[in-house]
Amino acid sequence: MRLLLTGAVALLFASPAQAQLAPPNADGVTFAHVHLNVTDIDAHTKIWVEQFGGVAVQKGFLRTVKFPNMLVVFNETPPSGGSQGSVMDHFGFKVRNIAEVLASWRAAGLEVQSEFTGAEGYANAYVVAPDGVRFELQEDPQLPMKAAGYHIHFNTPDYLELMAWYVDIFSGVQASRGNIETTVNVPGQNLSFATSRTPREPTQGRAIDHIGFEVDDLEAFVQKLEARGIEFDLGYTDVAPIELKIAFFTDPSGVYIELTEGFDEY
Repeated sequence: MRLLLTGAVALLFASPAQAQLAPPNADGVTFAHVHLNVTDIDAHTKIWVEQFGGVAVQKGFLRTVKFPNMLVVFNETPPSGGSQGSVMDHFGFKVRNIAEVLASWRAAGLEVQSEFTGAEGYANAYVVAPDGVRFELQEDPQLPMKAAGYHIHFNTPDYLELMAWYVDIFSGVQASRGNIETTVNVPGQNLSFATSRTPREPTQGRAIDHIGFEVDDLEAFVQKLEARGIEFDLGYTDVAPIELKIAFFTDPSGVYIELTEGFDEY
């Protein structure tokens, strides 16, 4: 099973445009980005480029680092708290050589929180970037690049209901990730759901402020969700300086979500 999973991931990342979003599902949806609140965009850009081989991209005022399957996007504002303690506890990357990555991470004076064997039987580690951005690394020796986006992890007492909501809204496919049975696959990313003994804080304002999904026809998708009773904090909006169409709403657990059309061209 481990070889089959590794082979599937290798095929997924073997496309010519290795730093692009995954092709969308039948509803035109693919995972797009995580958006961080940081005190110093230059410092974070350097980390994501030097430590993980990302590609810095700027459109207008928006600064990002691009990876296969996702972008990391920055807002230069001090976060109200780290990602731990919020519903969006962390996100995850696959890396080709975890020992090399951790050695480089430590040499840069950055925090390695723990090392362990992960849910899929590979070497894993939790690391923390400046501003309390927590993310997980999982080794995959057959990965054809240094690092690639892999999963998003939600923690909430109502995790089963939240998982069903993501299946419904984004046409996700429920599937196990190793020994974690409560996960959902959307193109380009695994969404993993776990319980929390205590309520978690909403994401907006925290180190991981929000996550984003790219949609082929955003205006029509927003209209479809509005017809289903979804209330948008910001409806369909064309932001020409950054070459994006956007919309914002909040999921039932307090995770802030951005819908975009245009990140696939970054």
